[in-house]
Amino acid sequence: MNKKKIFIACDTTNINRVKKIINNSQTNKIEIGYKFGLEFMNSKKGRSFISTLKNKIVFIDLKLNDTVNTMLSAVKALRDLKINYLTVHLSSGLKALKAVKKVSGKIKIIGVTVLTSLNQTDLKLIGFNRSVNNLVAHQTKLANKASLDAIVCSPYEVNIVRKIFKGEIITPGIQLGKKNYDQKRSMKAKKVNSDWLVIGRAITRGNIKKNIQNLAKELS
Repeated sequence: MNKKKIFIACDTTNINRVKKIINNSQTNKIEIGYKFGLEFMNSKKGRSFISTLKNKIVFIDLKLNDTVNTMLSAVKALRDLKINYLTVHLSSGLKALKAVKKVSGKIKIIGVTVLTSLNQTDLKLIGFNRSVNNLVAHQTKLANKASLDAIVCSPYEVNIVRKIFKGEIITPGIQLGKKNYDQKRSMKAKKVNSDWLVIGRAITRGNIKKNIQNLAKELS
């Protein structure tokens, strides 16, 4: 049986904190990668720290969503870091998605669908008339056309995406215990059938080693 795969969200600007997360999350029971978002990458020492990581699966979660040229420039500027995954919003459009994939090299490009912090009411406020499921399905078809490597979706859309998309599926909105923090479309970890689960505070707060052990038991 394949190991479960987890990206730990390193949501901090504190380098020592990140080192502690990495050092205390080593295990042979789960495959672990590390996700760094806008907070860390925009910090004073964030980028230079990423350049020092060796033999780690690194996921840079910038959710790029801009003009084609700006997105291309951003991807090219990241290639020296030797990262494994990078997120772009599928709403940036097919032309941008294709262009980014073309210059990404060995970086796997992940298409982000509807954020897990949003629900149907939020979408209507933004101006979308489609249901969450229909919008995610539509965006996933764009990812196929652009030959992207992976999709980010909530636990509730995994089966929808799986029918359309043959690449990796990465899922935030993972609930451990009773807390789901700021996620509106969340689900307990053991119920989610994704290639990767993204988990942050449920692992990084408190005793990291113990949290990893508890997670491994829950997923076994």
